[in-house]
Amino acid sequence: MLDLSAPWLSFALGQPMPVLSWAPHNGGLVTAERILWREVRNADLTEDLDVTDWLARELAQREDRRAVCFLTSRKLDAHVTATETQDGITATAVVTAGLSNAERIGTRLPQTWKVWGTINIALRLSAGLTLPARIEALSLVAEARTAAVLEAGVTLPSGAATGTGTDCIAVAAPEGHEMHCGKHTAAGHAIGRAVFEATRRAVADWQRDAARW
Repeated sequence: MLDLSAPWLSFALGQPMPVLSWAPHNGGLVTAERILWREVRNADLTEDLDVTDWLARELAQREDRRAVCFLTSRKLDAHVTATETQDGITATAVVTAGLSNAERIGTRLPQTWKVWGTINIALRLSAGLTLPARIEALSLVAEARTAAVLEAGVTLPSGAATGTGTDCIAVAAPEGHEMHCGKHTAAGHAIGRAVFEATRRAVADWQRDAARW
């Protein structure tokens, strides 16, 4: 399911399925067999670099242009996975987290660095969803992410951080007939538990690492 071969982390979905995201490569609603992370450093991203084109070329070299792909400055071996099953529906979340780019919703701090910390979350759900339910599932991932960041107690001049300025989420689920995916549903419960736990642990790991820097 997960394969780490730096600078890439691959999350195989098991079959081609719809993936909804705003990922820097293949965002929107697409069909994909895997979700990837590409680890980057400042040296990778020069001032004159077209990052979108560069990432597309990187993916072409590994014959993976149809994958959905995140960018992260977090070391990929710090990824965290959590799985939750509720009433036969399974949600698996894979998270990388860094908060050097932490923000509070509705505020914007001045940015003085190029490779920012970010939270990237990939979710695979076993239940087949309609498009409205898929959008609702994505909103639950964002809510669970925010709850985990708030619990971590990262404080900014404007108040408690609610995420970072460059967070990205991708939700994969088969086509299906489920019209709803709210917190009262089995799918919504599984999503919330899996994403919250994986994000909580990933953020705590980053906080421990940051304390040593």
